[in-house]
Amino acid sequence: MAKKSAKDKKSSKDKRSSKDAKDAKPEGITPVSFTEALRAGDGFELIDLDPRSTPGFDGDKAAGEEALACLGDQLAELQERLFAESKGGGKRSVLLIVQGMDTSGKGGILRHVVGALDPQGVHITSFKAPSALERKHPFLWRIRKALPMPGQIGVFDRSQYEDVLIVRVHDLVPPSQWSRRYAQINAFEKKIVESGTTVIKVMLHISSDEQKARLVERLERPDKHWKFNPGDLDERTHWAAYQEAYQVAIEKCSTPAAPWFVVPADRKWYARLAVTELVLEHLRALDPQWPKADFDVEAEQKRLAETP
Repeated sequence: MAKKSAKDKKSSKDKRSSKDAKDAKPEGITPVSFTEALRAGDGFELIDLDPRSTPGFDGDKAAGEEALACLGDQLAELQERLFAESKGGGKRSVLLIVQGMDTSGKGGILRHVVGALDPQGVHITSFKAPSALERKHPFLWRIRKALPMPGQIGVFDRSQYEDVLIVRVHDLVPPSQWSRRYAQINAFEKKIVESGTTVIKVMLHISSDEQKARLVERLERPDKHWKFNPGDLDERTHWAAYQEAYQVAIEKCSTPAAPWFVVPADRKWYARLAVTELVLEHLRALDPQWPKADFDVEAEQKRLAETP
């Protein structure tokens, strides 16, 4: 067998280096995926998860922000492929559900994570207290109406889980009614997953101390007053009840079809990075494909060449 020349060896080395660079994770990200690190599995206890921890990432804030900046192009390409796939008859979509206590950073997720996506392929729904019309229907009625179409990435700011969270904490309906909803939610999510929607459920886990600090900032800064809601202070008095409600919702509704991902949220930069990575990892797993041309490419190239 002929020996490789120095030039051949250099070329081979360059190819390996190029592949290593392509496959390498941004500095600070450990080999474990965020999907694995943040999934709420059997025996998960919310109280045991440190809200200031950074599962799946061992870098500091600067490294986290740098890593996040590196993900935009990958996210954009996969989103475009998902959107294009639907134009070729694909039925798949993604639904990102974001839940969390007041000040946990839901707005920041929308700005930094969803803001990196092409608006024409994103459908955002913020669920507030149900309207008079919505109260006339079963609690999942308004959720079904907001599901993403094929090729879209849907985003729910709050969701069907409000009907087993705030409803439970404030006794808005009898326990016999809200207690049935866990099974109804599981059946609903299983059905939409089977129809082609990948569901990514995120709970932003913030500590009581961090929430208080963020509320203090909102009151001290005039440019933050618009974010402050006096009702948030009333809700703080129910902190323990909300933590219990979240724990039960995660226990009962973290299923193989639609698991919960609990993201420590005391560090805003980490929460934004983690949610971006979760969306990116799920899109990679979907691996959407560009649709094949439904016309003769060579013939069209020839026609184009013949035009003035």
